Amino acid sequence: MDLTLALAGLGVGIVVGLTGMGGGALMTPILVLFFGIPPVAAVSSDLAASAVMKPFGGWVHARRGTVNWRLVGWLCAGSIPSAFLGVLLLRLLGDDETVQHTIKVALGVALLLAAGGMLLKAWVTRRQSSDGPAEPIVVRPIPTLLVGIGGGVIVGMTSVGSGSLIIVALLALYPKLRANDLVGTDLIQAIPLVISAAIGHALFGDLKLDIAGAVLLGSIPGVLLGARISSRAPGGIVRAALVIVLLASALKLLDVPTPAVGAITGAALLAAIGLAIWRRVTRPAPETPSETQPAEESVRA
Repeated sequence: MDLTLALAGLGVGIVVGLTGMGGGALMTPILVLFFGIPPVAAVSSDLAASAVMKPFGGWVHARRGTVNWRLVGWLCAGSIPSAFLGVLLLRLLGDDETVQHTIKVALGVALLLAAGGMLLKAWVTRRQSSDGPAEPIVVRPIPTLLVGIGGGVIVGMTSVGSGSLIIVALLALYPKLRANDLVGTDLIQAIPLVISAAIGHALFGDLKLDIAGAVLLGSIPGVLLGARISSRAPGGIVRAALVIVLLASALKLLDVPTPAVGAITGAALLAAIGLAIWRRVTRPAPETPSETQPAEESVRA
């Protein structure tokens, strides 16, 4: 058992528990870039780990009632069979070297889309409140089914998209769906999706149990720890860091030169810091009772 892999799983698990996103988008690039694991083996191992991690978050949302079960049904109707299709497409791409290169490029593109999806989700979350009763949502079966199909193919090929990418599509289809319901619905539908994709890879012999076991050893307590401290952690900072990591990983997977990767991620980091400072400066200061009390007393006198 590789303890370094377990520590990587712990870190990713904490991020998943804090943000509800980033499992495949972080773990697979880490396995490929830092541990030298072939992309197909990394994808299959991450899917197996996600199949165990996802139910933790899904169970919490199911108990809170933040799951649209009709949406889950239509998404799963498309994503479960298409996840197998994504695995089959890998086998139709050619020899092992071609498959590995195609997976690497597809993963880089998927990470860029995932980073964009997280930014969009953060923007929507700031604009809408999750308090109060949810507005009734009219489910659109065919478009929802197509979202499930597209998401299933991408997840089957790259292990990325069961969180970020499908959430973006749901935002486009159902803009009135609350942020909590978006996350809860996506987490629940992702459980059978990642299980289906993991089984598909296992049937083709891609799954490496030693890698998946090491990742799970760290990711399970990581998810529990992240969920426990999520109410205290500054979610905006976590998501900003996650987007920067996704951006750097995507650029490296797309064979962008290291100096360019450093320059782009450095600019993104400076932009995130500048935005945080601007928000802090422009945030209106709350009135304190000590400021208003003397005035009230002088009026009474």
